[in-house]
Amino acid sequence: MLTTLFHIPSRIELAGLSLPLLGWGLLLAVWAVICLAALAWAGWRQGIATAVRSLAPPLAVSGAIIAWGLPALDDGQGVPIRGYGVMLLAAATAGTWLSIVRGRAVGIDADTIVGLGLEVFLAGLIGARLFYVIEYHAQFFPPGRSLLAAIPAVLNIAAGGLVVFGAVPTAALAAWWFARRRRLPLLQLADCIAPGLLVGLALGRIGCFLNGCCYGGLCDLPWAMRFPAGSPPWFDQVSRGLLPQPAADNAGLPTLPIHPAQLYAAIDAAILACLAVAYTPFARRDGAVFALILTLHPISRIVLEQIRVDEPPALGTPLSISQLVSLLLLVAAGGLWWWLSLQPPKAPPPTKAEPPA
Repeated sequence: MLTTLFHIPSRIELAGLSLPLLGWGLLLAVWAVICLAALAWAGWRQGIATAVRSLAPPLAVSGAIIAWGLPALDDGQGVPIRGYGVMLLAAATAGTWLSIVRGRAVGIDADTIVGLGLEVFLAGLIGARLFYVIEYHAQFFPPGRSLLAAIPAVLNIAAGGLVVFGAVPTAALAAWWFARRRRLPLLQLADCIAPGLLVGLALGRIGCFLNGCCYGGLCDLPWAMRFPAGSPPWFDQVSRGLLPQPAADNAGLPTLPIHPAQLYAAIDAAILACLAVAYTPFARRDGAVFALILTLHPISRIVLEQIRVDEPPALGTPLSISQLVSLLLLVAAGGLWWWLSLQPPKAPPPTKAEPPA
């Protein structure tokens, strides 16, 4: 577990001057230069109107985060760079790279994949955070805290707190809207980015491990992990009486050994990503790769939730909210497979003619 990697200072000393780095400072100036360069490059490749339509929304959101979001996270030492947040960025980068590689194989250019990736990532991030805030609303809106006072905690995504399934509806809506604007085949896009999403999920789960969230139950296996005092599983074990209440002589005691459920989930997502890539040449219809993932991931999630203890049963059932959503996704996967079975198969790729003897 490594919650905070380092801090970014709010101000820097340059040529004897103390200049603001965050907010309306040097970082925003660098961002503006990068934005202009990106728009100029995309405009040269696709036309300025198309470039503005595809890049302006995500660039505007990122600029707003630099100008207003980052200063709100300043804890007195600067903006903390969390292991969780770093892994989210790594997840977005790796997933986008794989999607670019797969997109080129079917004739989708890199600029299109980057634009899609930015919109889907931001929309998914918003949905995953909203789902988490709703599920754990008491943590963000305790009695006596106003809505305005809760906003910094709600926006502090880098400190952890996302529910993967919360990203599904918002990310899907963003992908549909992107495909409609660009007049691109939605199912082909879904097949293209599905393995990249899983690679991103695998890296994101490592971020969960660094943050200590999404933890498992007690375990006596050789690879069981102990998390430090003050971590989410530590608070959970104290609340359930598995550890003594904090005192001067035991405040530093770690947790009892537990399953590293985050690493199980990371390995699971990586295996599914490899399976999706391997299945791609055998898919007879656009959408089949996505349908495969929509079938297998909920099944593995239901199993992994049996190991996790951080989510209580929901809606009067013995299942967690993630397991209930997994069941709904399995129903959706069944409907998608049925619909795909009614579509004509893809034409086989052209074969090279044999040279004359």
